[in-house]
Amino acid sequence: MEFWKEHTKLRMLIIAILFVAGLAAVIGGWRMTGKITGLGIMIVGTGLLVAAIWIYNKPFERPHRKKT
Repeated sequence: MEFWKEHTKLRMLIIAILFVAGLAAVIGGWRMTGKITGLGIMIVGTGLLVAAIWIYNKPFERPHRKKT
């Protein structure tokens, strides 16, 4: 997908927002020791961090070839 290669500033802004929000959620959930909601917040934070990595790696993805 060429969108992520063409819009590098937007990509870096989204990555930074996802990284900070994910890190804050993981740390915030970690402080809720003994509560199941803390675990849920930590899982959401981990998902945000994975989304940041996914967006970072998207421009380096090779196009898929069709098997014949």
